[in-house]
Amino acid sequence: MSRVWQWNRPVTVREVLEDLQRERSIAYTTVMTVMDNLHQKGWVRREVDGRAYRYTAVSTRAAYAAALMNEAWSKSDNPAAALVAFFGMMSPTQRDALEDAVRMVRRDRPEVIPEAASETSPETSPETSPETAQEASREAAPEVPPEVPSEVPGEVPSEGADREHPAGR
Repeated sequence: MSRVWQWNRPVTVREVLEDLQRERSIAYTTVMTVMDNLHQKGWVRREVDGRAYRYTAVSTRAAYAAALMNEAWSKSDNPAAALVAFFGMMSPTQRDALEDAVRMVRRDRPEVIPEAASETSPETSPETSPETAQEASREAAPEVPPEVPSEVPGEVPSEGADREHPAGR
């Protein structure tokens, strides 16, 4: 997927193979199998071009990263604590990027994230529990874009990983 995203155009197995071979020895059939598996999983679409297929990413790298984060977060037994821990791991640059992203979402879709969601306001009643607020934020959260397949693929295998990567088996 890294190569397909990097080039941002339809690619052939041969092109991916030749690029990977600059770094290490890898078999054509390994790359072909990985690309076919990515197609089967819905991560790339393919079109016939002569005797080969040209593969195009179905979603962006950003959508892929968002799907990974959403999947991990949704599996937590305490999503709020998971977010706090995640935010605590961020560098100042990453926190700035997060603040920018929240501002963009607020500007583009004010119904998704209310301005005062994290602040106490006159509208906040004593009956509003953290669980209620958490449930409301979960309901207001945007869905993963429909072009993002539910199964998230791994990267094109790196050296020696083709034996371990599910798509390389």
